[in-house]
Parts: sequence; C-alpha cells; structure tokens
Amino acid sequence: MTSPVTYALTDGIAVITMDDGKANAVSLTLQAGINEALDQAEKDGVPAILTGRPGILSAGFDLKTLAASGQPAVDMLNGGLELAIRLLTFPTPVIAACSGHAIAMGVFLLESCDYRIGIKGNYRYSANEVAIGMTMPFSTIEILRHRVTPAALSRSVLLAEAFTPENAVETGFLDLVVDEAVLMETAMNTAKSFLALNMDAHNHSKKRLRAELITAMRDGLAKDYAGWSKQFLA
Repeated sequence: MTSPVTYALTDGIAVITMDDGKANAVSLTLQAGINEALDQAEKDGVPAILTGRPGILSAGFDLKTLAASGQPAVDMLNGGLELAIRLLTFPTPVIAACSGHAIAMGVFLLESCDYRIGIKGNYRYSANEVAIGMTMPFSTIEILRHRVTPAALSRSVLLAEAFTPENAVETGFLDLVVDEAVLMETAMNTAKSFLALNMDAHNHSKKRLRAELITAMRDGLAKDYAGWSKQFLA
C-alpha cells in the first residue's frame, strides 16, 4: 500500500506532505507515515514543513475507525495526541503550510506547529467536537489554550466556531495568510530563514516555553485515554 505521507529533503528543508486522496484522515496509517517522516527530519537535523493536499490539511480522525470501536479507535485517538506532542516538542522548527481546511484533529496538528501559514479562500479552521456531540478532550483544550486568544479559545471549545483566513491571524489560529499560488514558496523561504537559528538553543527554548503545556497535555491525555477506553472498549 502506498503511504499517504511523502518526505522530501529540498534545499536543506524537510517537506512532509499528507495526501490520502480524500480528507487526510488522521488514521493510524497517516500517523505512522508522519512519524516516520519526522524521524527522518530529526535525523537530517533540519526544519520541517507539514502540508496537505490541495484544499485541505486534514479533516480530523478516521470516522470509520471510530465507528468500528475497539482498541484501534483508542489507539488512533491517543496516537493523534501523541503526534501533536511530538510536533510541539520537535527539536527543529516546524512550519505548517495549511493548504485549505483544518478541522478537528486537523486543527490541533496545525496549532502544534511552530509557524502556521494559511491561504486565502473559503476555508475553515474548526475544533468542531461540540457541534458533533463530543465533549472536548482535556488534552486538545490545552493545545488551543497555548496558541489562540482567550476569546477565540472560549468560542472554539464551547461554541465550535469555524474561524477563517480573514480572522485567523487576529485570533491566533495562523501566523500568516498568503495567496495559494505562493504557499509553498513562502513556507520554504520561512523555513530557510530559520536555518540561521542555533538549533540547540531553539530546542532548549522550546522545551522551556512549552514545559507547562506538555505537562498539562500529559495529565489531560491520561484522563482522555481513560474516557476513550470506557467509550470504545465497553
């Protein structure tokens, strides 16, 4: 089976592309592909760009796996949050080149990158759990708390508001919005500018900045895992 994730080392930058031909569901297979690509980026010691297919970064977890229930569902949910923690603690800068929508786990992956670039257009960035009948996980609340404004946090977690390229920078969901035609060029130039950083200093500073976040996420994930186990393993 062809992996939905590809890795390319281009001009000293790791480009990690998710493309499952559909909505880039954060399945166990996609998670494995991203983790393998991150392994290579870490080995290469370079900044990384995480991007998706045209029109979408990711629409969240694989609904078929959730519907089937059982251990794979629990593993997928837990693995998605472990992946977010890995992005938040990755030793080199990670740039999100958000190629369209980012929904549910997709938006949490977006918010776990160090620098987030989106594109102009009719796109949504939404933690839609409450809208689809799910209580927001403890761990994902912490990701949003760390990245978005207090007002946007409340509207996102409690009201499932869909943010757009027009308000994503002011609310903290994105750092920059560009035309679609220059998304990857901008991401590459941004990543190249980070090559001037001292990567050890970047890594240690990231650990200091996000220490409380990671502790809160680990505590939250333990609660989430217990809840998921009760829900999907009963």
